[in-house]
Amino acid sequence: MYKGTTITGEADQCSKNDIAIAQGQVGMQPDGTQTFSVEITNTCSTGCSIANMHLICDFSSGIFINTKIFKKLARNDRVVNNGEPLAAGSALSFRYAAASQFPLSVSSTLC
Repeated sequence: MYKGTTITGEADQCSKNDIAIAQGQVGMQPDGTQTFSVEITNTCSTGCSIANMHLICDFSSGIFINTKIFKKLARNDRVVNNGEPLAAGSALSFRYAAASQFPLSVSSTLC
């Protein structure tokens, strides 16, 4: 699980520490490339929705990743859920294919 900083709203108190990222290998592609599953969960205990979630990571996938879930904006900057709020307790997931697992960490959020 990776944790990171926050931009906080006045009404809700949350931080990038309220985002849990879990990933692991789930299979192999026909060409032998590993497939990894990623789950991003809003663990905010006060019920806050978290929007404008950005992750630090730089990789390319051998399989399609839905850009509404995980979109590259720039090198080392990916936006999650198209910037839309992720409710407390909710999770998003996607898979990617690469030679090795890539580190993912939260760079910023908005409550």
